[in-house]
Amino acid sequence: MDFSFSMLSDPEVVGMLTTGITVTLRLFAGALAGGFLLAMVLTGINLIPSRLVRAVVALYVEYHRNVPTVVQILVWYFGMPEILPEAIRVWINQGNTEFSFALIALSLNVSAYYYEDIRSGIRAIPATQVEAARSIGLGAVQALIYVVLPQAVRYAVPPIINRSIILFKDTSLAMVIGVTDLTYQTKRIENATFQTFQIFMISTLIYLCMALLISALGAHLARKYPASFKS
Repeated sequence: MDFSFSMLSDPEVVGMLTTGITVTLRLFAGALAGGFLLAMVLTGINLIPSRLVRAVVALYVEYHRNVPTVVQILVWYFGMPEILPEAIRVWINQGNTEFSFALIALSLNVSAYYYEDIRSGIRAIPATQVEAARSIGLGAVQALIYVVLPQAVRYAVPPIINRSIILFKDTSLAMVIGVTDLTYQTKRIENATFQTFQIFMISTLIYLCMALLISALGAHLARKYPASFKS
């Protein structure tokens, strides 16, 4: 059996791998940014003194944490267009529908985990921090924005990094709806060359290197912004 990696000399194969890596990184970066912003919004909404609001937030979190990510992607791609008006559905189908729905599904999914990480960070902040903020004239919202959340995010950096690595790996699930990410392109190359071991080994090494890079960046952030605050 030929275990050579001669396929890498083919410009078309290299181009497909490059396209796959680019799409994977775009999907990861978009879902990370969108998920983090949604998590911050959820954190603010959950502070509203309303049982109904908190129940809705809790239901949102439980759905996205307990339903498999691939099912959520399929629901958005196959289910959501069916309940939209015809005009909106046609407009959506004119663009990169697969990528857009995968991005939405992954952003919503990871936001539930980021939200829980940030909420845990808030609980780790001493009550004296909030009392001190209020004593110098800050309102409840100002104390949240300028005192509580910056510290909570620092406390949440390690679990957020761990979840981000999982998010990066979950981008491979987008191939089920035809997103041309690295996993999708790997399968295409395998079908064209029949060099299964070689192309999947290359794909594995690419995923490993990128995940290690994310982990290293996370460790750098954790060192640069340590969660060490005095009460």
